[in-house]
Amino acid sequence: MFRCHPWACRVAVLSLLALPGAALAQSSSEQPAAPETFDCRDLAGSADDDVAPEALFLRSLWASHCYNFSARAVRISFDGVRTVALTHRVEQGIETESAKFLDGPPVSIEKRGSVDKAVNGSLGFTAGVAPGVLTRQIAQHYELQPVELERIAGRPAWRLDIEPQDGLRYGYRLWLDRETLLPLKREMIGVDGQILETFQITDLQDPTPYTDTLSLGPGQPPGNSPWQAQWLPAGFTRQPVPPDSPGRSARVEHQLYSDGLTSISLFVEPITTDRRALLPGLHRLGISYAAVRHVNHEGRPMQILVLGEAPAEVLARIATRVTWRASEGDDSPDAESASEAVGSQSDSGSTESAGGS
Repeated sequence: MFRCHPWACRVAVLSLLALPGAALAQSSSEQPAAPETFDCRDLAGSADDDVAPEALFLRSLWASHCYNFSARAVRISFDGVRTVALTHRVEQGIETESAKFLDGPPVSIEKRGSVDKAVNGSLGFTAGVAPGVLTRQIAQHYELQPVELERIAGRPAWRLDIEPQDGLRYGYRLWLDRETLLPLKREMIGVDGQILETFQITDLQDPTPYTDTLSLGPGQPPGNSPWQAQWLPAGFTRQPVPPDSPGRSARVEHQLYSDGLTSISLFVEPITTDRRALLPGLHRLGISYAAVRHVNHEGRPMQILVLGEAPAEVLARIATRVTWRASEGDDSPDAESASEAVGSQSDSGSTESAGGS
């Protein structure tokens, strides 16, 4: 039975609760980019102006930041159907979004950030990155397929298929409200074509656009850590770790990587007697997997955990290529020796299914 540490379990819950569309706008490239501005009033009546896939996707990202709304949604996954209450607000340059499960174990998540340069420093992070940069990044590794009009939650919606260009990541289907371009439904598609998870709004209440201009990007730079993934699928880059990351502690290192649609977390912590270590190997955690390695670093046992909504073999390969360097970019013999020392690992272990926390 897989018993995940509290911080690892919280990352999985955050991923499952990600708001459709808003979740797609949390990642950015490591390349520097200027902030992008957008007048939310320009969304009015623009839904049919350009229905080319990339243009539609770009405007949906802005809509996810621009609209104030409340909604009820369902998440259909391996563990059945869960009902979620969603709210999104933009007031005086501050964006707030929340998701609250209405059945099952009580879980409530709130994210808050600046979408206005004038107040950006007061929060220390931004609510999202430049949608134009993100759209171009995604188009490099996914095919955005032509759209068609369908009906979701009683509203006409454009369907947009997002298919990966390789077998190293999952695909998605999005249904975008024709009137507002807010995402009404999202499906995550496995490499075998099976639907892994469905997140669908069933009742969209009073969507009202913010009557001002937003500014997004470039966000905070990624934090420094001596523990790094030396192999990642093309397009995955290191991201800033959110201020409320469950891995932000003196004993846990947390690195975050993303290709713009999918995020992968890397956690490294010492193995101690006061907390039970996870078994090495692959573990099932909902629709996600966790790859675990135990290594010796400077005579101290360490646990490496890679967690994310990606194929299991991808997470396992990332975990085998995690190394420690005295400083980033240090190619000295000492740094190479340190990496080689970490490579003396105990990777034996069996795949297990999650049965609880």
